[in-house]
Amino acid sequence: MDFTGKSILITGASSGIGLELSKKLAGENCKLAILARSFDKLQNFAASYKTNSNFILPVQCDISIKKDVNDVVDNVISQFGGIDIAILNAGTGKRIIIENFSSEAGEKIFGVNFLGQIYFLQRLIPYFIKRRSGMIVGTSSLADARGFPRSGFYNSSKAAFTKLLESIRIELKAYGVKVITVRPGFVRTHMTDKNEFYMPLLMSASRAAKIIIKGIKKEKSKIQFPFPTVFGTYIVEIMPDSWFEFFAGIHLKRLKALPEDNRIEKKI
Repeated sequence: MDFTGKSILITGASSGIGLELSKKLAGENCKLAILARSFDKLQNFAASYKTNSNFILPVQCDISIKKDVNDVVDNVISQFGGIDIAILNAGTGKRIIIENFSSEAGEKIFGVNFLGQIYFLQRLIPYFIKRRSGMIVGTSSLADARGFPRSGFYNSSKAAFTKLLESIRIELKAYGVKVITVRPGFVRTHMTDKNEFYMPLLMSASRAAKIIIKGIKKEKSKIQFPFPTVFGTYIVEIMPDSWFEFFAGIHLKRLKALPEDNRIEKKI
């Protein structure tokens, strides 16, 4: 795939993987709509990366608000004359100890990681079906494999998004619409910087973005990396529940043994 002349929408573009994807796409001679809540950051990015061969449209959007999503998609279609690729990258997470389990925490995480994606898909799917073309790229996570201690809301929200993408991929194929699932391992972002545990094979957001762009160009149905973590995740998925609970229990004990000032925030 050649991005030249394509109209691309990307969410979560102000930081992390989204920011690095935006940097790389800005050099691909395309029309790029960058979405996030931090409008100042988007404006600064557009000013820094605008060239004579691209067009960058900064758009403020809280993807957990359905009206925001509908208005933004309509605005981008109006200004660009259409959307060819939608990269649904925005995500959030917070590790919660069981003593502070709350519906508010779940609502906040699912509101972005799952419901926010549904809001975009509700608007994009009929549009792409009518055009009989288009591409949806959804950023999930290898953390969708199991319910890890203190990460239940994040794990389950990503698992829900992964399964949803898998489902619509099958149905949209008949309409010429491609669906790609992105499942990164540990990537250094403001979100993972808060993790109190060791993250094997931690990579930079720039490297992750490079892998994702390469996968999109090849039109892979799944982009998952790095391979050792992908393989490890597969083992974790197929191991008996009793084994998983045993090893996860050991991990939880190690977390509890950390000094208080190194632990997670206890409130969301």
